[in-house]
Amino acid sequence: MPFHVSLRPAESAREQAVQPAFEQMGLALSEAVFVVVDLETTGGAPGAHAITEIGAVRVRGGQVDSDMSTLVNPGAVIPAQITVLTGITNAMVAGAPVVTEALERFLAWARLDEPGTVLVAHNARFDVGHLTAAARTLGLDWPEPVVLDTLALARRAWSRTDVPNHTLATLASFVGSPTRPTHRALDDARATVDVLHAALEALAPLGVTHVEDLATATDPVPPRRRAKSRLAQGLPSTPGVYEFLSATGEVLYVGSAVDLRRRVRSYFTAAEKRSRVAQMLDTTVDVRVIPTPTQIEARVRELRLIAELDPPVNRRSRSPQRRPWLRLAAGAEPHLASTTRLPTEEVGCAVGPFSSRSALLDAQRAAESVLRLRSWDGHGAADPAPQGDQRVALARRALSGECDVVAVPLLERVASLAAAERFEEAGLWTTRLRSFLAASRRAEAARPLLACPHLVAARRREGGGWELVVVRWGRLAGSAVTPPGADPRPAVEALRATAQVVGRPDRVGETTSTEETLLLAEWVLETGARIVEVGAADGGALGEVYAALTWPVGAAARHQRVLRAEG
Repeated sequence: MPFHVSLRPAESAREQAVQPAFEQMGLALSEAVFVVVDLETTGGAPGAHAITEIGAVRVRGGQVDSDMSTLVNPGAVIPAQITVLTGITNAMVAGAPVVTEALERFLAWARLDEPGTVLVAHNARFDVGHLTAAARTLGLDWPEPVVLDTLALARRAWSRTDVPNHTLATLASFVGSPTRPTHRALDDARATVDVLHAALEALAPLGVTHVEDLATATDPVPPRRRAKSRLAQGLPSTPGVYEFLSATGEVLYVGSAVDLRRRVRSYFTAAEKRSRVAQMLDTTVDVRVIPTPTQIEARVRELRLIAELDPPVNRRSRSPQRRPWLRLAAGAEPHLASTTRLPTEEVGCAVGPFSSRSALLDAQRAAESVLRLRSWDGHGAADPAPQGDQRVALARRALSGECDVVAVPLLERVASLAAAERFEEAGLWTTRLRSFLAASRRAEAARPLLACPHLVAARRREGGGWELVVVRWGRLAGSAVTPPGADPRPAVEALRATAQVVGRPDRVGETTSTEETLLLAEWVLETGARIVEVGAADGGALGEVYAALTWPVGAAARHQRVLRAEG
Protein backbone atom coordinates (compact mmCIF):
# COMPACT_ATOMS: atom_id res chain seq x y z
CA MET A 1 0.00 0.00 0.00
CA PRO A 2 1.76 3.22 -1.14
CA PHE A 3 1.92 5.16 2.14
CA HIS A 4 5.09 6.87 3.36
CA VAL A 5 6.14 8.67 6.54
CA SER A 6 9.70 9.79 7.27
CA LEU A 7 10.74 11.01 10.70
CA ARG A 8 13.60 13.23 11.78
CA PRO A 9 14.43 13.24 15.50
CA ALA A 10 13.81 16.45 17.41
CA GLU A 11 16.99 18.23 18.41
CA SER A 12 16.06 18.84 22.04
CA ALA A 13 13.59 17.91 24.74
CA ARG A 14 12.09 21.39 24.46
CA GLU A 15 11.14 20.70 20.84
CA GLN A 16 9.41 17.47 21.88
CA ALA A 17 7.30 19.22 24.51
CA VAL A 18 3.66 19.96 23.84
CA GLN A 19 3.23 23.56 22.73
CA PRO A 20 1.50 25.98 25.13
CA ALA A 21 -1.86 27.45 24.14
CA PHE A 22 -0.89 30.36 21.91
CA GLU A 23 -4.30 32.01 22.39
CA GLN A 24 -3.17 32.64 25.96
CA MET A 25 0.61 32.97 25.62
CA GLY A 26 1.17 34.76 22.30
CA LEU A 27 3.24 32.00 20.68
CA ALA A 28 6.32 33.09 18.72
CA LEU A 29 6.50 31.79 15.15
CA SER A 30 9.83 30.16 15.99
CA GLU A 31 8.02 27.96 18.51
CA ALA A 32 4.94 27.13 16.43
CA VAL A 33 4.35 23.88 14.55
CA PHE A 34 3.48 24.32 10.86
CA VAL A 35 1.83 21.44 9.03
CA VAL A 36 2.30 22.29 5.35
CA VAL A 37 -0.01 20.28 3.11
CA ASP A 38 -0.66 19.86 -0.60
CA LEU A 39 -3.29 17.77 -2.39
CA GLU A 40 -3.78 16.37 -5.85
CA THR A 41 -7.37 15.72 -6.90
CA THR A 42 -9.52 14.40 -9.72
CA GLY A 43 -10.52 17.95 -10.57
CA GLY A 44 -14.02 17.28 -9.23
CA ALA A 45 -15.95 19.06 -6.52
CA PRO A 46 -14.74 18.68 -2.91
CA GLY A 47 -16.21 15.67 -1.16
CA ALA A 48 -15.63 11.97 -0.59
CA HIS A 49 -14.36 11.12 -4.12
CA ALA A 50 -11.93 13.86 -5.16
CA ILE A 51 -8.56 13.45 -3.42
CA THR A 52 -5.89 11.39 -5.24
CA GLU A 53 -2.78 12.27 -3.22
CA ILE A 54 -1.84 13.87 0.11
CA GLY A 55 1.64 15.21 0.83
CA ALA A 56 2.58 17.13 3.96
CA VAL A 57 5.58 18.38 5.93
CA ARG A 58 5.66 19.08 9.67
CA VAL A 59 7.97 21.99 10.54
CA ARG A 60 9.05 23.45 13.87
CA GLY A 61 11.59 26.23 14.45
CA GLY A 62 12.52 26.32 10.77
CA GLN A 63 13.42 22.61 10.78
CA VAL A 64 11.51 19.68 9.29
CA ASP A 65 10.35 17.23 11.96
CA SER A 66 8.71 14.74 9.60
CA ASP A 67 6.87 14.41 6.34
CA MET A 68 4.26 12.08 4.92
CA SER A 69 2.75 11.23 1.57
CA THR A 70 0.19 8.80 0.28
CA LEU A 71 -1.68 8.15 -2.92
CA VAL A 72 -5.41 7.96 -2.43
CA ASN A 73 -8.03 5.86 -4.20
CA PRO A 74 -10.80 8.40 -4.78
CA GLY A 75 -13.35 5.78 -5.78
CA ALA A 76 -13.82 7.68 -9.02
CA VAL A 77 -12.13 7.82 -12.41
CA ILE A 78 -9.23 10.24 -12.79
CA PRO A 79 -9.78 12.24 -16.01
CA ALA A 80 -7.08 12.03 -18.69
CA GLN A 81 -6.27 15.74 -18.51
CA ILE A 82 -5.57 15.43 -14.76
CA THR A 83 -3.27 12.47 -15.42
CA VAL A 84 -1.37 14.57 -17.95
CA LEU A 85 -0.98 17.35 -15.35
CA THR A 86 -0.04 15.24 -12.31
CA GLY A 87 1.17 11.97 -13.74
CA ILE A 88 -1.17 10.08 -11.40
CA THR A 89 -3.04 7.30 -13.25
CA ASN A 90 -6.01 5.16 -12.31
CA ALA A 91 -3.70 2.16 -12.13
CA MET A 92 -1.43 3.94 -9.61
CA VAL A 93 -4.26 4.54 -7.13
CA ALA A 94 -6.00 1.19 -7.61
CA GLY A 95 -4.28 -0.31 -4.55
CA ALA A 96 -3.98 2.90 -2.56
CA PRO A 97 -5.91 3.66 0.67
CA VAL A 98 -9.46 4.89 0.16
CA VAL A 99 -10.18 8.49 1.12
CA THR A 100 -11.42 7.62 4.64
CA GLU A 101 -8.30 5.62 5.51
CA ALA A 102 -5.89 8.15 3.99
CA LEU A 103 -7.54 11.10 5.72
CA GLU A 104 -7.54 9.32 9.09
CA ARG A 105 -3.81 8.65 8.67
CA PHE A 106 -3.14 12.27 7.78
CA LEU A 107 -5.08 13.60 10.79
CA ALA A 108 -3.35 11.19 13.17
CA TRP A 109 0.04 12.25 11.82
CA ALA A 110 -0.67 16.00 11.61
CA ARG A 111 -2.11 16.34 15.16
CA LEU A 112 -3.88 19.54 14.13
CA ASP A 113 -5.71 19.79 17.44
CA GLU A 114 -2.49 20.36 19.40
CA PRO A 115 -2.08 23.94 20.69
CA GLY A 116 0.34 25.98 18.62
CA THR A 117 -0.24 24.03 15.39
CA VAL A 118 -0.97 25.91 12.15
CA LEU A 119 -2.18 24.27 8.93
CA VAL A 120 -0.49 25.79 5.88
CA ALA A 121 -1.21 25.47 2.16
CA HIS A 122 -0.60 27.46 -1.00
CA ASN A 123 -4.06 28.61 -2.08
CA ALA A 124 -5.44 27.14 1.15
CA ARG A 125 -9.01 27.63 0.00
CA PHE A 126 -8.48 24.74 -2.44
CA ASP A 127 -6.50 22.27 -0.30
CA VAL A 128 -8.15 22.92 3.06
CA GLY A 129 -11.53 23.12 1.37
CA HIS A 130 -11.06 19.59 -0.01
CA LEU A 131 -9.84 18.26 3.35
CA THR A 132 -12.71 19.71 5.35
CA ALA A 133 -15.34 18.68 2.78
CA ALA A 134 -14.02 15.11 2.70
CA ALA A 135 -13.89 14.89 6.51
CA ARG A 136 -17.43 16.15 6.94
CA THR A 137 -18.84 14.00 4.15
CA LEU A 138 -17.21 10.90 5.63
CA GLY A 139 -18.22 11.72 9.21
CA LEU A 140 -14.68 12.34 10.45
CA ASP A 141 -13.90 14.91 13.15
CA TRP A 142 -12.23 17.98 11.70
CA PRO A 143 -10.28 19.93 14.36
CA GLU A 144 -10.79 23.44 12.87
CA PRO A 145 -7.11 24.44 13.06
CA VAL A 146 -5.59 27.86 12.49
CA VAL A 147 -5.06 28.07 8.70
CA LEU A 148 -2.39 30.09 6.90
CA ASP A 149 -2.46 30.64 3.14
CA THR A 150 1.02 31.18 1.69
CA LEU A 151 -0.54 32.62 -1.47
CA ALA A 152 -2.05 35.52 0.51
CA LEU A 153 1.10 35.77 2.64
CA ALA A 154 3.32 35.99 -0.47
CA ARG A 155 1.14 38.71 -1.98
CA ARG A 156 1.72 40.71 1.19
CA ALA A 157 5.47 40.01 1.26
CA TRP A 158 6.29 40.58 -2.44
CA SER A 159 4.62 42.87 -4.94
CA ARG A 160 4.46 42.43 -8.72
CA THR A 161 7.64 44.48 -8.96
CA ASP A 162 9.37 41.61 -7.11
CA VAL A 163 7.75 38.66 -8.88
CA PRO A 164 5.70 38.45 -12.10
CA ASN A 165 3.03 36.35 -10.37
CA HIS A 166 2.44 34.43 -7.14
CA THR A 167 2.16 30.87 -8.39
CA LEU A 168 3.98 28.27 -6.32
CA ALA A 169 6.46 27.54 -9.13
CA THR A 170 7.37 31.22 -9.53
CA LEU A 171 7.73 31.80 -5.80
CA ALA A 172 9.77 28.64 -5.25
CA SER A 173 12.23 29.80 -7.90
CA PHE A 174 12.26 33.35 -6.50
CA VAL A 175 13.12 32.23 -2.93
CA GLY A 176 15.69 29.69 -4.13
CA SER A 177 13.86 26.55 -3.08
CA PRO A 178 15.83 23.37 -3.94
CA THR A 179 12.50 21.65 -4.65
CA ARG A 180 10.78 22.29 -7.97
CA PRO A 181 6.97 22.05 -7.83
CA THR A 182 5.84 19.12 -10.00
CA HIS A 183 2.10 18.86 -9.29
CA ARG A 184 2.90 15.99 -6.95
CA ALA A 185 1.76 16.54 -3.41
CA LEU A 186 4.95 16.02 -1.37
CA ASP A 187 7.18 17.98 -3.76
CA ASP A 188 4.73 20.87 -3.77
CA ALA A 189 4.42 20.77 0.04
CA ARG A 190 8.23 20.93 0.38
CA ALA A 191 8.39 23.90 -1.97
CA THR A 192 5.62 25.58 0.03
CA VAL A 193 7.73 25.20 3.18
CA ASP A 194 10.52 27.22 1.59
CA VAL A 195 8.08 29.90 0.40
CA LEU A 196 6.56 30.04 3.91
CA HIS A 197 9.92 30.59 5.60
CA ALA A 198 10.98 33.26 3.11
CA ALA A 199 7.67 35.12 3.39
CA LEU A 200 7.76 35.11 7.19
CA GLU A 201 11.32 36.41 7.09
CA ALA A 202 10.26 39.21 4.74
CA LEU A 203 7.33 40.17 6.98
CA ALA A 204 9.17 39.98 10.31
CA PRO A 205 10.32 43.64 10.17
CA LEU A 206 6.65 44.60 9.80
CA GLY A 207 5.76 42.96 13.11
CA VAL A 208 4.67 39.49 11.93
CA THR A 209 6.57 37.52 14.56
CA HIS A 210 3.90 35.62 16.51
CA VAL A 211 1.16 33.16 15.62
CA GLU A 212 -1.50 35.69 16.56
CA ASP A 213 -0.11 38.04 13.87
CA LEU A 214 -0.93 35.53 11.15
CA ALA A 215 -4.65 36.27 11.33
CA THR A 216 -4.01 39.80 10.05
CA ALA A 217 -0.64 39.41 8.32
CA THR A 218 -2.27 39.55 4.90
CA ASP A 219 -4.49 42.53 5.72
CA PRO A 220 -3.65 46.02 4.44
CA VAL A 221 -1.91 47.78 7.32
CA PRO A 222 0.51 50.66 6.71
CA PRO A 223 4.04 49.25 7.13
CA ARG A 224 4.99 52.10 9.45
CA ARG A 225 2.18 51.19 11.82
CA ARG A 226 2.75 47.44 11.68
CA ALA A 227 6.44 47.97 12.41
CA LYS A 228 5.48 49.64 15.69
CA SER A 229 4.46 46.24 17.03
CA ARG A 230 8.02 46.19 18.38
CA LEU A 231 6.62 48.36 21.20
CA ALA A 232 5.02 45.18 22.56
CA GLN A 233 8.34 43.36 22.79
CA GLY A 234 9.27 42.61 26.36
CA LEU A 235 5.81 43.37 27.76
CA PRO A 236 4.53 40.75 30.20
CA SER A 237 1.80 38.28 29.23
CA THR A 238 -0.16 39.14 32.37
CA PRO A 239 -3.24 41.21 33.19
CA GLY A 240 -2.68 44.92 33.49
CA VAL A 241 -3.20 48.45 32.19
CA TYR A 242 -1.44 49.95 29.17
CA GLU A 243 -0.94 53.57 28.17
CA PHE A 244 -0.01 54.80 24.69
CA LEU A 245 2.34 57.77 24.93
CA SER A 246 3.15 60.61 22.54
CA ALA A 247 6.62 62.01 21.87
CA THR A 248 6.04 64.59 24.62
CA GLY A 249 5.00 61.92 27.15
CA GLU A 250 1.27 62.73 26.95
CA VAL A 251 -0.99 59.77 27.65
CA LEU A 252 -3.07 59.40 24.49
CA TYR A 253 -5.06 56.31 25.36
CA VAL A 254 -5.57 53.95 28.31
CA GLY A 255 -6.79 50.37 28.14
CA SER A 256 -6.76 47.12 30.11
CA ALA A 257 -5.99 43.58 29.04
CA VAL A 258 -5.87 39.97 30.16
CA ASP A 259 -2.55 39.62 28.31
CA LEU A 260 -0.69 42.91 27.96
CA ARG A 261 1.74 41.83 25.26
CA ARG A 262 -0.88 40.22 23.05
CA ARG A 263 -3.35 43.10 23.41
CA VAL A 264 -0.79 45.83 22.64
CA ARG A 265 0.44 43.90 19.58
CA SER A 266 -3.12 43.64 18.25
CA TYR A 267 -3.30 47.43 17.82
CA PHE A 268 -0.70 47.29 15.05
CA THR A 269 -2.65 44.85 12.87
CA ALA A 270 -5.76 45.13 10.74
CA ALA A 271 -7.77 43.90 13.71
CA GLU A 272 -7.84 47.55 14.81
CA LYS A 273 -10.65 49.25 12.85
CA ARG A 274 -11.31 52.46 14.83
CA SER A 275 -10.17 55.50 12.88
CA ARG A 276 -9.44 57.65 15.97
CA VAL A 277 -7.28 54.88 17.44
CA ALA A 278 -5.49 54.36 14.12
CA GLN A 279 -4.60 58.07 14.02
CA MET A 280 -3.40 57.85 17.62
CA LEU A 281 -1.13 54.90 16.77
CA ASP A 282 0.62 57.00 14.12
CA THR A 283 1.74 59.46 16.82
CA THR A 284 2.52 56.87 19.51
CA VAL A 285 6.20 56.48 20.36
CA ASP A 286 6.02 54.35 23.51
CA VAL A 287 3.77 52.12 25.59
CA ARG A 288 3.77 52.09 29.38
CA VAL A 289 2.19 49.23 31.30
CA ILE A 290 1.11 48.53 34.88
CA PRO A 291 0.89 44.76 35.51
CA THR A 292 -1.81 43.67 37.96
CA PRO A 293 -2.48 40.35 39.70
CA THR A 294 -6.02 40.08 38.35
CA GLN A 295 -8.03 41.21 35.35
CA ILE A 296 -10.64 42.90 37.53
CA GLU A 297 -7.94 45.08 39.12
CA ALA A 298 -6.72 45.98 35.63
CA ARG A 299 -10.20 47.07 34.59
CA VAL A 300 -10.63 49.15 37.74
CA ARG A 301 -7.26 50.83 37.29
CA GLU A 302 -8.24 51.61 33.70
CA LEU A 303 -11.38 53.42 34.89
CA ARG A 304 -9.42 55.39 37.48
CA LEU A 305 -6.68 56.43 35.07
CA ILE A 306 -9.15 57.57 32.43
CA ALA A 307 -10.96 59.68 35.03
CA GLU A 308 -7.64 61.10 36.28
CA LEU A 309 -5.79 61.68 33.00
CA ASP A 310 -8.70 62.33 30.61
CA PRO A 311 -6.82 60.87 27.59
CA PRO A 312 -7.97 62.48 24.33
CA VAL A 313 -8.72 59.21 22.49
CA ASN A 314 -10.74 57.47 25.23
CA ARG A 315 -14.45 58.06 24.86
CA ARG A 316 -15.96 56.09 27.74
CA SER A 317 -15.52 56.39 31.51
CA ARG A 318 -14.92 60.14 31.37
CA SER A 319 -16.24 62.52 34.05
CA PRO A 320 -17.96 59.77 36.09
CA GLN A 321 -18.54 62.25 38.96
CA ARG A 322 -21.06 64.10 36.78
CA ARG A 323 -23.38 61.11 36.32
CA PRO A 324 -26.80 62.08 37.76
CA TRP A 325 -29.17 60.08 39.99
CA LEU A 326 -32.96 60.38 40.37
CA ARG A 327 -34.08 60.79 43.97
CA LEU A 328 -37.08 61.83 46.03
CA ALA A 329 -36.68 65.45 47.14
CA ALA A 330 -38.36 66.21 50.45
CA GLY A 331 -40.22 69.40 51.29
CA ALA A 332 -43.71 70.83 51.35
CA GLU A 333 -44.32 69.22 47.98
CA PRO A 334 -42.17 66.06 47.61
CA HIS A 335 -41.04 65.49 44.05
CA LEU A 336 -38.53 63.63 41.92
CA ALA A 337 -35.29 65.52 41.32
CA SER A 338 -31.86 64.88 39.81
CA THR A 339 -28.59 65.15 41.69
CA THR A 340 -24.92 64.43 41.09
CA ARG A 341 -24.23 64.55 44.84
CA LEU A 342 -26.33 61.74 46.26
CA PRO A 343 -25.88 61.30 50.04
CA THR A 344 -24.79 57.77 50.93
CA GLU A 345 -27.77 57.26 53.26
CA GLU A 346 -30.14 57.94 50.33
CA VAL A 347 -28.70 55.30 47.97
CA GLY A 348 -31.44 52.88 49.00
CA CYS A 349 -34.11 55.23 47.66
CA ALA A 350 -32.69 56.47 44.35
CA VAL A 351 -32.09 55.12 40.86
CA GLY A 352 -29.07 55.67 38.68
CA PRO A 353 -26.52 56.66 37.75
CA PHE A 354 -27.67 57.82 34.33
CA SER A 355 -25.35 58.09 31.35
CA SER A 356 -26.81 61.45 30.33
CA ARG A 357 -29.20 64.20 31.37
CA SER A 358 -31.63 63.24 28.61
CA ALA A 359 -31.78 59.62 29.85
CA LEU A 360 -32.59 60.90 33.34
CA LEU A 361 -35.37 63.14 32.02
CA ASP A 362 -36.89 60.20 30.15
CA ALA A 363 -36.89 58.11 33.33
CA GLN A 364 -38.25 61.00 35.38
CA ARG A 365 -41.15 61.51 32.97
CA ALA A 366 -41.92 57.80 33.04
CA ALA A 367 -42.06 57.75 36.84
CA GLU A 368 -43.89 61.05 37.29
CA SER A 369 -46.61 60.10 34.82
CA VAL A 370 -47.53 57.24 37.17
CA LEU A 371 -46.65 58.64 40.60
CA ARG A 372 -48.08 62.14 40.00
CA LEU A 373 -46.08 63.74 42.82
CA ARG A 374 -46.70 67.15 41.25
CA SER A 375 -48.84 68.43 38.39
CA TRP A 376 -48.14 66.34 35.30
CA ASP A 377 -47.45 68.44 32.22
CA GLY A 378 -46.14 65.78 29.86
CA HIS A 379 -47.69 64.75 26.59
CA GLY A 380 -49.83 61.63 26.41
CA ALA A 381 -51.89 59.62 28.82
CA ALA A 382 -51.27 59.66 32.57
CA ASP A 383 -52.62 57.31 35.17
CA PRO A 384 -55.04 58.34 37.91
CA ALA A 385 -53.14 60.14 40.65
CA PRO A 386 -52.65 58.41 44.02
CA GLN A 387 -53.71 60.46 47.02
CA GLY A 388 -51.66 62.20 49.72
CA ASP A 389 -49.03 60.18 51.50
CA GLN A 390 -49.79 57.24 49.25
CA ARG A 391 -47.97 59.01 46.41
CA VAL A 392 -44.82 59.47 48.51
CA ALA A 393 -44.94 55.85 49.69
CA LEU A 394 -45.29 54.62 46.10
CA ALA A 395 -42.39 56.83 45.02
CA ARG A 396 -40.16 55.41 47.75
CA ARG A 397 -41.06 51.88 46.69
CA ALA A 398 -40.42 52.66 43.02
CA LEU A 399 -37.01 54.18 43.77
CA SER A 400 -36.04 51.41 46.21
CA GLY A 401 -36.21 48.51 43.79
CA GLU A 402 -39.94 47.88 43.35
CA CYS A 403 -39.96 49.20 39.82
CA ASP A 404 -43.16 47.26 39.08
CA VAL A 405 -44.90 50.26 40.61
CA VAL A 406 -43.94 52.23 37.51
CA ALA A 407 -43.38 49.45 34.99
CA VAL A 408 -46.73 47.65 35.17
CA PRO A 409 -48.94 50.72 34.51
CA LEU A 410 -46.59 51.90 31.75
CA LEU A 411 -46.53 48.52 30.03
CA GLU A 412 -50.33 48.54 30.07
CA ARG A 413 -50.29 52.06 28.63
CA VAL A 414 -47.88 51.00 25.85
CA ALA A 415 -50.09 48.03 24.99
CA SER A 416 -53.18 50.26 24.88
CA LEU A 417 -51.49 52.81 22.62
CA ALA A 418 -50.23 50.07 20.30
CA ALA A 419 -53.73 48.56 20.09
CA ALA A 420 -55.02 51.99 19.08
CA GLU A 421 -52.25 52.14 16.44
CA ARG A 422 -50.68 55.14 18.17
CA PHE A 423 -47.27 53.61 17.61
CA GLU A 424 -45.22 56.78 17.90
CA GLU A 425 -46.57 57.49 21.38
CA ALA A 426 -46.13 53.83 22.34
CA GLY A 427 -42.50 54.03 21.25
CA LEU A 428 -41.96 57.22 23.23
CA TRP A 429 -43.25 55.67 26.45
CA THR A 430 -41.26 52.49 25.80
CA THR A 431 -38.07 54.57 25.55
CA ARG A 432 -38.89 56.38 28.78
CA LEU A 433 -39.66 53.17 30.63
CA ARG A 434 -36.48 51.54 29.34
CA SER A 435 -34.43 54.43 30.78
CA PHE A 436 -36.13 54.05 34.16
CA LEU A 437 -35.61 50.27 34.25
CA ALA A 438 -31.96 50.48 33.18
CA ALA A 439 -31.23 52.96 35.97
CA SER A 440 -33.17 50.82 38.46
CA ARG A 441 -31.11 47.82 37.52
CA ARG A 442 -27.84 49.72 37.95
CA ALA A 443 -28.93 50.96 41.37
CA GLU A 444 -30.02 47.45 42.31
CA ALA A 445 -26.53 46.14 41.48
CA ALA A 446 -24.62 48.96 43.19
CA ARG A 447 -26.56 49.25 46.48
CA PRO A 448 -25.12 46.16 48.25
CA LEU A 449 -21.50 47.19 47.68
CA LEU A 450 -22.10 50.87 48.39
CA ALA A 451 -23.52 49.87 51.78
CA CYS A 452 -20.78 47.36 52.63
CA PRO A 453 -17.71 48.39 54.68
CA HIS A 454 -15.72 45.24 53.84
CA LEU A 455 -16.15 42.27 51.51
CA VAL A 456 -13.82 39.55 50.27
CA ALA A 457 -14.90 37.56 47.22
CA ALA A 458 -13.21 34.82 45.22
CA ARG A 459 -13.41 33.26 41.78
CA ARG A 460 -11.71 30.04 40.76
CA ARG A 461 -8.98 30.49 38.13
CA GLU A 462 -9.13 28.45 34.96
CA GLY A 463 -5.76 26.81 35.63
CA GLY A 464 -6.39 26.28 39.34
CA GLY A 465 -6.10 28.52 42.38
CA TRP A 466 -8.25 31.55 43.17
CA GLU A 467 -8.60 35.22 42.33
CA LEU A 468 -9.40 37.25 45.45
CA VAL A 469 -10.71 40.81 45.73
CA VAL A 470 -11.42 43.10 48.64
CA VAL A 471 -14.18 45.70 48.20
CA ARG A 472 -14.80 48.44 50.76
CA TRP A 473 -17.70 50.88 50.41
CA GLY A 474 -17.92 50.06 46.70
CA ARG A 475 -14.21 50.61 46.02
CA LEU A 476 -11.61 47.99 45.10
CA ALA A 477 -9.23 47.90 48.05
CA GLY A 478 -6.97 45.09 46.84
CA SER A 479 -6.70 41.87 44.84
CA ALA A 480 -4.50 38.78 44.78
CA VAL A 481 -4.19 35.34 43.25
CA THR A 482 -3.35 32.01 44.88
CA PRO A 483 -1.43 29.20 43.17
CA PRO A 484 -3.15 25.93 42.20
CA GLY A 485 -3.58 23.55 45.12
CA ALA A 486 -2.66 26.09 47.80
CA ASP A 487 -4.86 26.83 50.81
CA PRO A 488 -6.37 30.27 50.04
CA ARG A 489 -7.07 31.20 53.66
CA PRO A 490 -3.62 32.66 54.43
CA ALA A 491 -3.92 34.77 51.28
CA VAL A 492 -7.32 36.04 52.42
CA GLU A 493 -5.87 37.03 55.80
CA ALA A 494 -2.90 38.78 54.18
CA LEU A 495 -5.13 40.59 51.71
CA ARG A 496 -7.46 41.74 54.48
CA ALA A 497 -4.51 43.15 56.40
CA THR A 498 -2.89 44.93 53.45
CA ALA A 499 -5.96 46.17 51.59
CA GLN A 500 -6.50 49.90 51.28
CA VAL A 501 -8.29 51.55 54.18
CA VAL A 502 -11.48 53.18 52.89
CA GLY A 503 -13.64 55.36 55.11
CA ARG A 504 -17.39 55.52 54.79
CA PRO A 505 -18.12 58.21 52.18
CA ASP A 506 -20.65 60.95 52.84
CA ARG A 507 -21.95 60.78 49.29
CA VAL A 508 -21.95 58.35 46.39
CA GLY A 509 -18.89 58.80 44.18
CA GLU A 510 -16.82 60.55 46.83
CA THR A 511 -14.19 57.79 47.18
CA THR A 512 -14.78 55.96 43.91
CA SER A 513 -16.89 56.17 40.79
CA THR A 514 -20.19 54.31 40.58
CA GLU A 515 -18.86 52.83 37.36
CA GLU A 516 -16.14 51.09 39.40
CA THR A 517 -18.73 49.87 41.90
CA LEU A 518 -20.90 48.45 39.10
CA LEU A 519 -17.88 46.73 37.58
CA LEU A 520 -17.08 45.13 40.94
CA ALA A 521 -20.73 44.20 41.48
CA GLU A 522 -20.72 42.32 38.19
CA TRP A 523 -17.60 40.42 39.28
CA VAL A 524 -18.68 39.78 42.89
CA LEU A 525 -22.37 39.05 42.57
CA GLU A 526 -22.62 37.11 39.32
CA THR A 527 -22.53 33.32 38.93
CA GLY A 528 -19.15 31.78 39.69
CA ALA A 529 -18.08 34.15 42.48
CA ARG A 530 -17.99 33.14 46.14
CA ILE A 531 -18.45 35.50 49.05
CA VAL A 532 -15.59 34.69 51.44
CA GLU A 533 -16.37 37.18 54.18
CA VAL A 534 -18.56 40.21 54.73
CA GLY A 535 -18.39 42.62 57.62
CA ALA A 536 -16.07 45.14 59.14
CA ALA A 537 -12.47 45.40 57.96
CA ASP A 538 -11.37 43.36 61.00
CA GLY A 539 -13.55 40.44 59.87
CA GLY A 540 -16.51 41.17 62.14
CA ALA A 541 -19.77 39.81 60.75
CA LEU A 542 -22.57 41.97 59.37
CA GLY A 543 -25.45 39.64 58.70
CA GLU A 544 -27.76 42.30 57.32
CA VAL A 545 -25.16 43.28 54.70
CA TYR A 546 -24.75 39.66 53.68
CA ALA A 547 -28.50 39.50 53.08
CA ALA A 548 -28.20 42.49 50.77
CA LEU A 549 -25.31 40.90 48.91
CA THR A 550 -27.36 37.83 48.11
CA TRP A 551 -30.24 40.01 46.85
CA PRO A 552 -31.30 38.58 43.48
CA VAL A 553 -31.66 40.70 40.39
CA GLY A 554 -35.31 41.60 40.51
CA ALA A 555 -38.01 43.40 38.63
CA ALA A 556 -35.70 45.77 36.77
CA ALA A 557 -33.98 42.88 34.99
CA ARG A 558 -37.27 41.11 34.36
CA HIS A 559 -38.88 44.13 32.69
CA GLN A 560 -35.73 44.82 30.65
CA ARG A 561 -36.21 41.41 29.08
CA VAL A 562 -39.83 42.25 28.33
CA LEU A 563 -38.86 45.51 26.65
CA ARG A 564 -36.13 43.83 24.59
CA ALA A 565 -38.69 41.31 23.38
CA GLU A 566 -41.13 44.08 22.47
CA GLY A 567 -38.61 46.46 20.94
